[in-house]
Amino acid sequence: MKLLAHILCLALALAWAQSQEEHAAAVLDRCKGLEMDAVAVNEEGIPYFFKGDHLFKGFHGKAELSNESFAELDDHHHLGHVDAAFRMHYEDNPTDHDHMFFFLNNKVFSYYQHKLEDGYPKDISEVFPGIPDNLDAAVECPKPECDEDSVIFFKGDDIYHYNVRTKAVEEKEFQSMPNCTSAFRFMEHFYCFHGHMFSKFDPKTGDVHGRYPKEARDYFMRCSKFSDDSDHVERERCSRVHLDAITSDNAGNMYAFRGHHFLRKDEGNDTLKADTIENAFKELHSEVDAVFTYEDHLYMIKDDQLFLYKVGEPHTHLDGYPKPLKDELGIEGPIDAAFVCEDHHIAHLIKGQNIYDVELKVNPRVAGHERPISLFKKVDAAMCNIEGVKVFVGNHFYHFDSAMLFVTSRALPEQHKVSLEVFGCDH
Repeated sequence: MKLLAHILCLALALAWAQSQEEHAAAVLDRCKGLEMDAVAVNEEGIPYFFKGDHLFKGFHGKAELSNESFAELDDHHHLGHVDAAFRMHYEDNPTDHDHMFFFLNNKVFSYYQHKLEDGYPKDISEVFPGIPDNLDAAVECPKPECDEDSVIFFKGDDIYHYNVRTKAVEEKEFQSMPNCTSAFRFMEHFYCFHGHMFSKFDPKTGDVHGRYPKEARDYFMRCSKFSDDSDHVERERCSRVHLDAITSDNAGNMYAFRGHHFLRKDEGNDTLKADTIENAFKELHSEVDAVFTYEDHLYMIKDDQLFLYKVGEPHTHLDGYPKPLKDELGIEGPIDAAFVCEDHHIAHLIKGQNIYDVELKVNPRVAGHERPISLFKKVDAAMCNIEGVKVFVGNHFYHFDSAMLFVTSRALPEQHKVSLEVFGCDH
């Protein structure tokens, strides 16, 4: 009898392990054209894309189970997905401001910093009276983008503007916009997703201006190939995905790298050109961590390797490279960002929340003068020219008059939009 029980337990364990392997094997790939169930931006500005019982954080990376970040959703695991989600904007009420709300059938969950608030989940009708169950999408709309701090709810053709302060509900018709399967607000713009396409819309009227719908994989995801109908330059300059690296060479030509692609803008010419990294820098193949320019050479850092290219048409990969980053610059990878200022011979390397200086004229090179960076948890890219240092974090950049001020400043300077002020994309 004991042997039978042991065999039964072993069989159950094997079956469970197999089911876990099968679940893990069914990896969701956002670049396959998934229709997301819901999208919301967390308190740090990182978008969360929900699909089934999985969650994508940010614009690239693998899916993870939603209940790993929002554990209580597991209690309702049989629902299989999130219907709608948004992050509340209502500064007059700290109890709800910056909370993330998830909708599942007739229930609503309220989370703050990934912790479920006491008393939740609740009926949608209790928290948002006048709003129906089984929603398709939801998005916050703060003043002045809406007349009052509001939430816009979508269900089929029906649109509900919910006034957060008065709890009044106004039904509207958005005639020029398709039905939304998910929606979210990002960089003060509003986006309606329908399948794997999206449209940007006016939250007050629902009007859609410009050439829409567009392919979501071109603008909100880091996918290795352009879609067949993409305008390659527009995709890259208007993408919401953060830059991996940016630099300008000695002639003033700018190179901006993102995923498998890069943009180039030549000095004295406002025309942008887009290409794949593999086409222009075939030895590098794809993504790069950091790039800086020194004496007509592009120093391209990927993981713990340094690739070196002579600037030209085409760029020439130097023999013997890539070489270990530790041997060439005296530091272990990976590196988050790097830059060299004009007329200087010092490479500034950013790794985590620290910055290091490398004197490029000496041999062997050593990464020294380590200092902490107090203003940013993570820097995505940085560049330096005669105007000063630009530091890129997410979809924004910050200007400092010098490398020293970047390190020593205790207050953030004005925030600038990358797509608009660097690449001239106004939509």
